[in-house]
Amino acid sequence: MSKEAIKEKSMILQKEMVEGLFNELDRVQETGKKVCYTFVPGNLSELIRCFDMLPVYPEINALQNAMRKKSAGYIKEAERHAHSEDVCTYVKCDIGMMIKGNIGPTGSKIPDPDVLLLSYTGCFTFMKWFETLKRSYPNAEVIMLHTPYQENGEMTPQMTAYMVQQLEQEVIPKMEKVSGVKFDPEKLKKILGLAREAQDWIARIFETTKHRPSPIDAYFAGVYYIGPINIGFRGTPEAVAYYKELYNEIMERVLQGLGPITPEGEMPEEKYRLVVEGPPNWTNFREFWKIFYDMGAVIVASSYTKVGGVYDLGWRHDPDRPLESLAEYCMNCYTNLNIPQRISLLSKLIKEYHADGYVTNSIKSCNSFSAGQLAMMREIEDKLEVPVGFIESDLVDPRYFSYSNIKNRLESYFQMLAQRKFIHETQNA
Repeated sequence: MSKEAIKEKSMILQKEMVEGLFNELDRVQETGKKVCYTFVPGNLSELIRCFDMLPVYPEINALQNAMRKKSAGYIKEAERHAHSEDVCTYVKCDIGMMIKGNIGPTGSKIPDPDVLLLSYTGCFTFMKWFETLKRSYPNAEVIMLHTPYQENGEMTPQMTAYMVQQLEQEVIPKMEKVSGVKFDPEKLKKILGLAREAQDWIARIFETTKHRPSPIDAYFAGVYYIGPINIGFRGTPEAVAYYKELYNEIMERVLQGLGPITPEGEMPEEKYRLVVEGPPNWTNFREFWKIFYDMGAVIVASSYTKVGGVYDLGWRHDPDRPLESLAEYCMNCYTNLNIPQRISLLSKLIKEYHADGYVTNSIKSCNSFSAGQLAMMREIEDKLEVPVGFIESDLVDPRYFSYSNIKNRLESYFQMLAQRKFIHETQNA
């Protein structure tokens, strides 16, 4: 019999914030607020808020359904409607949920979109996903913001200008038309100022894992921490207050020399420090985390927590350059980085956070993450001489989570890590 999950205060607050958003969505018939469907990477949260619209994130609905064990049925429903087994399972879960009445993870019906806003950031699947949604919601306004890929590893002034032009000529006019709200540059500047504060706090939070022991797990707990900043609360006083309180809570653990809190209890000993590449598995999230817990492994940094923005390299929203700032944010998401940039970022994390190893969780149906992962892993192994591990699962399809296979692979990996640490300690004795 499994233990009752221990929840940090931050997790409870995050849950309340998400439920509050769903409650607002449930009341749009009364309030008259317009609904904007969009995605987490490169989302224009501040601009959506500037027009008093409510956001819906289809991939968030999918992962929330997976954690509630609802995704399998939705995926099968989508496959019955001719969606291939190889299609991203976020898509199939969302489409299946829509076919079965669009009842969201909390049990309330999600309202139809007034706007389909795609700020394309390196995931081609998003474009096909929105084509499907457009066929289902023909009355919704479609807004496409094309984000240049950082092919040469930099954001040029020409790229920024190209995006600002789209914001001025395409995105903002359509948002004004749908919402009935006139664009207010000063309002956007205030929202961006709050967004920058939240980004400062989230960067400080993830830097706390440099401590030994790390007070948090930057992968499994990290996905809770990035929730509010990624799903519409960035740019709000509530988000700033949330992250400030969370930081103070974590620093108290640092002062007490405590490790992370997990669903199995407090981590008794930090044996291994890891950097993890790739999204987690959501259908078996707790079982997945427990494998690492049982081995005394703490993830001190992860690529997935940067899917909505790479803040730890110093980038922030800038109220003095509002539209340029929105453009650069979209280009600065992890999935919009090229392979050399990803390798450089992961290598930096391994060195600065003193990781003992590097693990890739390759997602069967997520090409935007999985493409190039093996090459990245080999280059990191060769360059840093760090032990690497490789496991495979999926986002929200339970058919592709093999507990025994993942556990066996990780046990072998941790045996290698233990042997390596023993040799190192013996040589330095």
